[in-house]
Amino acid sequence: MTAVTSLPQADALPRKVTPVTALRNVLTLAWRGLVQIKHNPMELVDLSIQPIMFVLLFAYVFGPSISGSVADYLPIVIPGIIAQNALFASMSTGFGLNVDITKGVFDRFRSLPIARTAPLLGRILADVVKQAWSMLIVLAVGIAIGFRIETGVTGVLGAFLLLLAFTLMFAWITVLVGLVASDPEKVQVFGFTAIFPLTFLSNAFVVPAEGSPEWLKTFMIDINPLSQLVSALRGLLVGGPVLEHAAIALAWGAAIAVVFIPLCLRAFRLRV
Repeated sequence: MTAVTSLPQADALPRKVTPVTALRNVLTLAWRGLVQIKHNPMELVDLSIQPIMFVLLFAYVFGPSISGSVADYLPIVIPGIIAQNALFASMSTGFGLNVDITKGVFDRFRSLPIARTAPLLGRILADVVKQAWSMLIVLAVGIAIGFRIETGVTGVLGAFLLLLAFTLMFAWITVLVGLVASDPEKVQVFGFTAIFPLTFLSNAFVVPAEGSPEWLKTFMIDINPLSQLVSALRGLLVGGPVLEHAAIALAWGAAIAVVFIPLCLRAFRLRV
C-alpha cells in the first residue's frame, strides 16, 4: 500500500501588519489610484479640462455683468472655482471607492496580506493629490487670463494647505456615500444634488446683493462652510482677512470628520 505523503500547508496570511508595512500599503494603493488615470480618459477630463472650462466660462460670461470687467471679477471667481472644483474632485473618492467595491476589487484586496484599511486610505490619499493638480490648473489658467497673486509664495502655499486640509476632512462624506450606495451612478447623483447647491449658495461666484433675503445672505455668508473656505482662500491669494475664515472652515471640516469617520469605518466593516 502506497503511503500518502501529506503536502505542507501554506503559511497563513498574517492577521496584522506593522505600521511601516501599513503605510507602505497605503502609498502603493494611492499610486495605483493615480496611474489609473491613463486608463480612464474621462477622469483626466474632470481633473484638467473641466476646471479650464469653468474658469473661462465664468470669467468671460459672468465677469462683465457681475463686476464690470473680467479683470475685476477674477479675484472673486478664481478662489471660488478652486474651492468648488476641490469639492467636486472629492466626489471621485466616493465614486472610485464604490466602483472598486461593486466590481469585486476589494474582495481581491481582502485576500492579500495588507492592512485592511489600506485600500480606503490609499484612495483618499490619491484623490488629495488629484485635488492639488486641479488647483494648479485653475491657478495657471487664471494667471494666463489676468489673475494676479498678491501674497507671494507663502500665500499660495497656505492656500494649498488649507484647501487640502478641508477637502481631506470633507471627503469622508463622499466616502460614506461610496460605501453605502449600491452603484456608482447613485454616488454621482449625490454629487449633483448636494454639492451643486452648496457651491452656488455660497460666495464663491457672487457676493449676495443688498436686496437679497436675509436668510439667504445669512446662509451664504455666515453658515455655509464653503463661503468661509472661499473667503480664506481669497485672503491668502489676493489679500484680506484669513484667520477667522480659515478657523471656521477648519472647524466645519473637523466636525464633519468627527461625525463621518466612525460612520465610514462602520460601513466599511459591514460592506467589505
